[in-house]
Amino acid sequence: MKQTLFSVALGLLLASTTALADDMPTFKLLMKDGRFLPETIEVPAGTRFRLEVKNEGPGATEFESLELKKELVLAPGVTRSLVFYPMKPGTYKFFDDFHPDTGQGRIVAK
Repeated sequence: MKQTLFSVALGLLLASTTALADDMPTFKLLMKDGRFLPETIEVPAGTRFRLEVKNEGPGATEFESLELKKELVLAPGVTRSLVFYPMKPGTYKFFDDFHPDTGQGRIVAK
């Protein structure tokens, strides 16, 4: 009986967490030919959001931000998501270690 109640409670918790994640604003970032498209992403300050990153290039790419403590390496053709906690207004830089000369971008929280 206890295990059944635990299973039901866990199921409800996971369902509510998924529902909250589905309500989260999602922004798309394309990585192609060593560049981020768009280079600047504007997000609402104080709001949790998801960044969907897709690598359309022929080689590996990386989304990395030291300020935001986020890092994601993507093989060619892969799409992944990162969730960001609410940010204070400001500009936050990110880069691609595989393409340091061209792979530069920023998130602007307004």
